[in-house]
Amino acid sequence: MKIAIRYLSKSKKQNGVKLATAVSDECKVVALPITEKLEEEADVLFLINAMYGFTVDPDINAFIEKNANNIKCLVNINSSCSGMSTLKAVKKIATKYSVKVSENEYHTKGSFGFMNKNRPNQDDLNKLKEFVKGVIAQ
Repeated sequence: MKIAIRYLSKSKKQNGVKLATAVSDECKVVALPITEKLEEEADVLFLINAMYGFTVDPDINAFIEKNANNIKCLVNINSSCSGMSTLKAVKKIATKYSVKVSENEYHTKGSFGFMNKNRPNQDDLNKLKEFVKGVIAQ
């Protein structure tokens, strides 16, 4: 199975980088920022993103559009200080480009200012690794 990992992280706390590193450690695949194009088809793309202003960042839309032909299945991984998931927004974007999105996602709280201090924490990252292990085993 060919696995790819792409992430977007704009927070000062680098929440997306923390999540991407945990996925990378579990998959033994290098995590790259979404500015890096998918050069070959990925059976599974772990897409790490976050809630920005009650939706996903426009760069996520651009990434999916540019790489749709190389994504067999997108697995959404995200954090937000509000507790909201980005799955619905990512699915809406992916559907426009005929990209399959897994119903399974990993979502955790992310720190922002004084909210959810130190999140994602080690427990969140361990749960993410278990989630990734489950996805790979399917």
